[in-house]
Amino acid sequence: MDVTGPTRFPAGTSQIPQQRGERLRDAAVRYAEERHWDVLSGTWLEAVDGVERCSCGTADCPAPGAHPTGRDWVNQATGSAVVVRRMWARTPRAAILLPTGRTFDALDVPESAGCLALARMERRQVELGPVTCTPGRRMLFFVLPGAAAKVPDLVRNLGWPPNAIDLTARGEGDYVVAPPTRVGVRGPIQWARRPTAANRWLPDAEELVSALAYACGRERR
Repeated sequence: MDVTGPTRFPAGTSQIPQQRGERLRDAAVRYAEERHWDVLSGTWLEAVDGVERCSCGTADCPAPGAHPTGRDWVNQATGSAVVVRRMWARTPRAAILLPTGRTFDALDVPESAGCLALARMERRQVELGPVTCTPGRRMLFFVLPGAAAKVPDLVRNLGWPPNAIDLTARGEGDYVVAPPTRVGVRGPIQWARRPTAANRWLPDAEELVSALAYACGRERR
């Protein structure tokens, strides 16, 4: 996303900062201290023969510099700011990963549908939590834990088979990549709605699913 030009987000959306000067460690510590989110350091980008590659060593890594370093990552995540500082002292360029299913789940939709739903929910003054935008043109809406179990039935009750629209919920055993992590040459994860005191209390998935499902269904058609 080119944040230096006109934003693709609806009117009323706060400007997304470029975040180039923001240190990953400082951001990770803030997530643990201010939001009480569990945090995990992931892989990072390394220059190999003048080309940036993922520290995992896989030449065609699908998420370079933005995934866990091992299978036991779930047990390594921590809410301690002291431990978070130690993580980034060892690997200062590591991705910031936030496990879902603990203090929040995330509703994952295409960016075009997310922007449409965001505008619709703003008009209706729906209370929103933080929202991220990925360089893969996805938007993730943070909601209360338990969404992953509820979303299929909520979508079905709206008249859609759950696998008919591109709306998924990330819950226990999954994670989201947090700003300002950069995903290879694709660019950084950014906040479309950054965490603030005003959105500390997250909405329930049920409050957002109708607008998101409508937008995803419209995109599908």
